[in-house]
Amino acid sequence: MGNVVLNLEMSKINEMKNYYAKQLLAKNIPGGLFAAKTAGCMITAYKSGKVMFQGNDCEKEAGKWGSLTAKKPSAVKEKSTAKGDLPAGISGMSAIGSDEVGTGDFFGPITVVAAYVRKEDIPLLKELGVRDSKDLNDEKIISIAKVIKDVVPFSLMTLKNEKYNQVQSSGMSQGKMKALLHNQAILNVLEKLAPVKPEAILIDQFVQPSTYFQHLKGQKAIANENVYFSTKAEGIHLAVAAASILARYAFIQYIDKLSEAAGFRIPKGAGSQVDEAAAKLILSKGRESLPAFVKLHFANTDKALALVNKKRR
Repeated sequence: MGNVVLNLEMSKINEMKNYYAKQLLAKNIPGGLFAAKTAGCMITAYKSGKVMFQGNDCEKEAGKWGSLTAKKPSAVKEKSTAKGDLPAGISGMSAIGSDEVGTGDFFGPITVVAAYVRKEDIPLLKELGVRDSKDLNDEKIISIAKVIKDVVPFSLMTLKNEKYNQVQSSGMSQGKMKALLHNQAILNVLEKLAPVKPEAILIDQFVQPSTYFQHLKGQKAIANENVYFSTKAEGIHLAVAAASILARYAFIQYIDKLSEAAGFRIPKGAGSQVDEAAAKLILSKGRESLPAFVKLHFANTDKALALVNKKRR
């Protein structure tokens, strides 16, 4: 499915809105003016003057209104990694990016996403507000994720608490868990893209590259061609930023499910508020309920149990 982006005057956009009046959608789009859907194309107009045409007939439909905007991606300072320097111009390449969420949260799973962004779609994702998910609140994450999940090919891996606690207690480190999840998510995206290959694969670095590949030793398949690592990779390529947003969106949805199961709002993080929440969970559902909700080896478990003992005195 193709994408075309035009940069138009507001008078032209108003003309378009009238033209597509019978095909307008009641859609709330961040920064959007209107959305319309024809038989072969989805049209979305933004307050900035950009209009996205998405679908099999995108070029034909866009041709009615103007020519394709060629926007050069902004320069990004590329960082040195343990594997060596990132290739020149990586920020403007068609690339797979991967990132994870939930590793430092007491409640909830680890969610890992690998996402593929074509160089042609970089201006579009910027227009949609894609950037480091840590700079976005949950409401913004949800609104952006709902749009980009239909624009970029991606794979989501979710390591639920029960499985996490099982493999952790058997001796597997969190670093190895993440390496396995990243590798599988990337392989899934590569399979979706075949025979197309990305120019680069960028992983938000959580361990040295040599250790990452050591964790994958013995796996039947490993993504190791044009693989690069960098900390703060969301600022280097929008594929990592998109993966970060989609991973956090999945994590938010899972926390919502846990909250429903618990009967009260589950907090994020690993501060004192989660100790209180875990204590409340133990008091209402018993200690045996914890493995489905939390990462048991966190110090928060002992703190929650201490709070329970204090409350029972």
